[in-house]
Amino acid sequence: MNLKEFNKGILFSSLGSFWWGAIGVIYFSYFSFIGHIELVIHRCIWTAVMLIITTQFFSKWNIFFKILKNKKNLLVLFFSGLLIFINWAVWIYAVSNDQIIDASFGYFIMPIVSVLCGNIFFREKISFKSKISIFLVCVAIFILLRNFNNVPWVGLIVAFSWAFYNVLRKLINVDTDIGLLIESLYILPMSLIVFYFIFKNGQNDFSLENLNLMFMLLLAGPMTVIPLFLYVRGVELSGLGPSGMIFYITPTLQFLLGYFYYNELFSYEKFFSFTIIWIAVIIYLKDLYEKY
Repeated sequence: MNLKEFNKGILFSSLGSFWWGAIGVIYFSYFSFIGHIELVIHRCIWTAVMLIITTQFFSKWNIFFKILKNKKNLLVLFFSGLLIFINWAVWIYAVSNDQIIDASFGYFIMPIVSVLCGNIFFREKISFKSKISIFLVCVAIFILLRNFNNVPWVGLIVAFSWAFYNVLRKLINVDTDIGLLIESLYILPMSLIVFYFIFKNGQNDFSLENLNLMFMLLLAGPMTVIPLFLYVRGVELSGLGPSGMIFYITPTLQFLLGYFYYNELFSYEKFFSFTIIWIAVIIYLKDLYEKY
């Protein structure tokens, strides 16, 4: 592997992970006053618009129409689109309702859950260290389940929706951005219908009366697409293993922002569970490092 390209890949993966972990959190949290429902709708609408623009810019319509001819691709992308909508909706709900730490819990365990899904659905071998990581994640979740009010439900939904999303996307071989465009187009009609009712009832903050806010909400598309492009390009240049390690920048920054900047509550029970999760992550990363 070319060292220059590898380093460039590490940089892109780092920027994408930093964007997800810090810039995205600050952006969506700042505009949470419009309500998480309208914020989710704007993310869905403007992500679709942004991807249409990038597809045109990179001249990928031939790939788009080729995917449309395959019924299996369309069916899988429909269900993966539902999962990514759930992931976006729950994550924005968490950011809007002082549950950023709980969301970070989901992103800490997501790669480890993905390893388990790989074994269940694709018979991928699990190393001994990965088995320990999975066991520790289960222990941490069990501890939190003892106190129903302490369970980071948003984190669990974020983790499992993204893990199952990856499972579905692994069933088909389509470009990440074009696949996301088709998923976004599945979500778009419902998003427009919901926005219509929000507008009809006069509950919308997106209006010509506030052009600055309109422009800032349009950025929900780039806020979703840009880090995706950065991270995927990083994976292409540096490989899945190194990029997978770098991904942990995302939940780490989310946790730090939630605890230190947004002053979210962090009970002793959650601290104990997170400590187990962090040990699981360290073991998982050590295993990845030894493989790559």
